[in-house]
Amino acid sequence: MDRIQDEIIEEFSVFDDWLDKYDYLIGLSETLPAIAPEHRTEQYLIQGCQSRVWVDARLDEGRVYYAADSDAIITKGIIALLIRVLNGRTPKEILDTELYFIDAIGLSANLSPTRANGLLAMVKQMRLYALAFEAKAEARVQTPKKAE
Repeated sequence: MDRIQDEIIEEFSVFDDWLDKYDYLIGLSETLPAIAPEHRTEQYLIQGCQSRVWVDARLDEGRVYYAADSDAIITKGIIALLIRVLNGRTPKEILDTELYFIDAIGLSANLSPTRANGLLAMVKQMRLYALAFEAKAEARVQTPKKAE
């Protein structure tokens, strides 16, 4: 997991100027896994974001996979980075991951306060999905099977 964060830090290190980093973020928005149209609803909307951001997650063979969309192109780039780091991980790995790349690339320092709050809301929502999947898995383990 840290290897991916280190790659992101390295990619951003080639830019001296934040305008170039924003351009790069905008380009990353095109790599965002598409969210199903039926998930572009209030239920999947993240609260606390200035722009509209929808995030969905599914558990497949013990690993979490995210899909998202936003009506703001920079926000799409940010969520694409988060998905790149967290996609395909177990719920526990997601919950245990310190997202150090955010500060290392200067993202939190260069976002407006409302965008920074939105970033925190996106991370929180992604972790809530992981927490829900982990709780569901633990509940299945703790439920005794009926004798046949």
